[in-house]
Amino acid sequence: MDTTREQRQLRLSIAVTFVVGVACVAVGLLMRSQAIAFDGFYSLVDVVLTGGSLLVSRLVSSEGSRRFQFGYWHLEPLMVVFNATVLTAICSYAAFTALHDLLTGGHEIAFGLGAAWAVVMSVVSMGMAYQMNRQSKQLGSVLVQLDARGWLIGGCISIAVLIGFALAAVIEGGTLDHWTRYIDSAILLLLVVVLLPLPLGSLWQALREVLQLAPDALDQRVRAVMQAMVHERGYLDFSSYVAKIGRMRFIDIHILVDPSRPLGTMESIDEVRSQIAHRLGSDIRVEWLTIVFTGKREWL
Repeated sequence: MDTTREQRQLRLSIAVTFVVGVACVAVGLLMRSQAIAFDGFYSLVDVVLTGGSLLVSRLVSSEGSRRFQFGYWHLEPLMVVFNATVLTAICSYAAFTALHDLLTGGHEIAFGLGAAWAVVMSVVSMGMAYQMNRQSKQLGSVLVQLDARGWLIGGCISIAVLIGFALAAVIEGGTLDHWTRYIDSAILLLLVVVLLPLPLGSLWQALREVLQLAPDALDQRVRAVMQAMVHERGYLDFSSYVAKIGRMRFIDIHILVDPSRPLGTMESIDEVRSQIAHRLGSDIRVEWLTIVFTGKREWL
């Protein structure tokens, strides 16, 4: 499988993420803004994670080795698990930091400058999220999709910071001025609560693949196709096993036939396999399809 375009998109994301991350950390520290600094730190960590995704993308395009004879497909969900776990840990730490600051009296920042910076980061992050999401759909890449989700989280952070800072700039100096000290940390805590389900959702989906839980839709499709084939050709029974690991689908089908009835020539047997593959809509580039005929039920 050619993953050149996927790798190109991931390299672009790495370059932009690094620039954004360094800039956000610098501005956040200068302004003493937890939300902006968190945005930058999140981006810098994402550089490392996207670099790992790029390495996995290169590996899954190779043909495997004697040690990894089924290829490197299993690395893809493992990378997603690692990425989602790290992002979950970052969000959890940010929540702790924000809560601690709220309980200790908050802090002062320059809200006008923060709002202006948030506008710039919102445009950049949402633009990259749109671009990467569009490419992930065209390429069918879970790695690019994960990266797009990271940009979306960053964009949501920037938009929330913009709204909070704009509100703070409005009430600063008025009767509600004493609340402005808490706005930065409150924004950060709210962001974590809203955004934490995103990496947790990715983590659960990837763990399903790591644990090789059968995808319901694929399992139902295989069973429906095989029930029709058994009825049409007079086979005795069948068993099927499916799994999805990364972008690769593994389908294992065992067909029970009457030992007293000849199966036919190898050409006719391969024709049956071709019919099954066609009905399943199989794509040899992303599927490991095995079809076995047996006369003994214990082999099902």
